[in-house]
This record gives sequence, C-alpha cells and structure tokens, in this order.
Amino acid sequence: MRVLALDVGDRRIGVAVSDTLGLTAQRLTVVARRGLTEDLEQVRTLVSTHQVGTIVVGLPLTTGGERGRQAQKVLAFSNALTRQCAVPVQLVDERFTTLQGQRALAEAGTPSRKRKALIDQVAAQLILQQFLDAQRAAR
Repeated sequence: MRVLALDVGDRRIGVAVSDTLGLTAQRLTVVARRGLTEDLEQVRTLVSTHQVGTIVVGLPLTTGGERGRQAQKVLAFSNALTRQCAVPVQLVDERFTTLQGQRALAEAGTPSRKRKALIDQVAAQLILQQFLDAQRAAR
C-alpha cells in the first residue's frame, strides 16, 4: 500500500505519494483550498485513486518544537481528515521542509516564478521521504 503525504497550507495543500514498496516519495499535485468539505473530498479521491494505506500530514511546529497558530489549523484539518477517511492519519514534524524545498529548487536552477507552484509538492515529498526513511530504519 502507498503512503500519501500532505503539506497543508492556508491556500494550497501539497501532495506526494510513495511507490508501492514504500521506498521513495514522488511529488503528485497541489490541491487548491476551497473549503474544508471540498478539500477533504479531494484528499479522499486521491486516497482511493492511488490505493493509499496511510496518510502523513506535516505538522508545522515552531523552531522551539511548540504548536503555534498554523499547527493548530493543521491539527483541525487532520482531525477532520481522520473522521472522514478510512485510512490511518499520522502527524509528523515538518519543520524546515519548505525551506529545504526552496533551497533544492533554487540549486536545481528552477526559475523563481515556477518555484511557487512547486514548493508545496516538494515540501510534501520531503515530509514523505523523511517518514519513509524513519519507518525503514525502525524495522
């Protein structure tokens, strides 16, 4: 079964999916936020389409490891997702993934106007790869 990762923001949700073996993370799409009900429906569609067994949601903790305002918003989204989806939802620390993604895109020579469209997907990909690596190390 695949793992789906979400980088939940106020305007967009970056999405990445694992391969069937759970070894690598690939960028998938960006979901434009349109309201909780529609957002959840779009995620449920992705879960079904890609035969997802687990959803990983990036939790944006502060640099001190605390839950700020954005983390509270993500927790509310994650709780709603847990109630609406039949697959387990796990929260993972996503500190610095957006910054890492921006650096990776810049180093790859991606023009700045294209980075904005890609950064949410790249952040989700980084969240997912960290999760997959931790799962593999735990086995």
